[in-house]
Amino acid sequence: MVSEPIPTGIELGFIISDSEGLDRLSNPHGSNYRQSVLCAINAGIDMVMVPFRYQLFLEDLTHLVESGKIPMTRIDDAVERILRVKFAAGLFEFPLSNGSLLDTVSCDLHKNLAREAVRKSLVLLKNGKNPDKPFLPLDRNAKKILVAGIHADDLGYQCGGWTATWEGKSGRITTGTTILEAIKKVVGHKTEVIYEQNPSSNTIAGQDYSFAIVVVGEGPYVESGGDSSVLSVHFNGAELIGVVAEKVPTLGIFISGRPLALEQWLMDKIDALVAAWLPGSEGGGIADVIFGDYEFQGQLPMTWFKSVDQLPMHAEDNSYDPLFPIGFGLTSKNKILQG
Repeated sequence: MVSEPIPTGIELGFIISDSEGLDRLSNPHGSNYRQSVLCAINAGIDMVMVPFRYQLFLEDLTHLVESGKIPMTRIDDAVERILRVKFAAGLFEFPLSNGSLLDTVSCDLHKNLAREAVRKSLVLLKNGKNPDKPFLPLDRNAKKILVAGIHADDLGYQCGGWTATWEGKSGRITTGTTILEAIKKVVGHKTEVIYEQNPSSNTIAGQDYSFAIVVVGEGPYVESGGDSSVLSVHFNGAELIGVVAEKVPTLGIFISGRPLALEQWLMDKIDALVAAWLPGSEGGGIADVIFGDYEFQGQLPMTWFKSVDQLPMHAEDNSYDPLFPIGFGLTSKNKILQG
């Protein structure tokens, strides 16, 4: 079979549901499933993602068509849209992907590009308690460094949701470099790196650390699973930074998909703060910048609020009073980035 060219002027595309989207049309989810199928298809859904209850879906859809509740013209319309896209994409001539390209997936070129993206996306929010004395870049030849926080050595948390699983999860879910691993790779051979997720008072006190790097943030989430009315740092991360910063000069690195609540006491204690967002597998991009091999370039794509009570915030409002305004970002010399 050879596809005929699609005539010009004909629109391509079809509407597809979210995974388990039909289940969410009823409350509790998944109840009254036949009614959900009826509403979705008659509303114009052309293709339905059904990862688990596909047999029930087929039975209910067949019944609804045979009973006339879903017109056959609606089915024909959906099938036509889907086939048109498949013909245009050449899937009938070439139904399988080009396997010869598989070896290039996760090649060095791809990893280096991902690492570059991490470097350029980091936003430096604070750099020293005294602006005239920048805390960054860090000394890679320091005698002893404390690294703390559950996010410091967790690829899953670096990646966030929609990675390996729908919601994402912690652990070594893919190949890559954690922030802790990246730090160990770039420091001097005489530098001692001490890592504890939640360092005890004995670990912190009397150890003569040159500085600490505490990596905290959010656990992975997707869609409404990430809804929050407080936007707090997960796993008591703010408290951990506070405990460490009380004894050791501290760089805080935030791993999150959005601005999180930063109370003033924390901002006062911390020496430097970097918003690293969700850097993915290439934690080396963070080490590249905090140790000074590359300059900070990132600027906030959104406002960082002082309090969740201020949300939603709009830069054009007269009452606009953010912790950090949209577009804010520092260089390691504490110059505000422009553009």
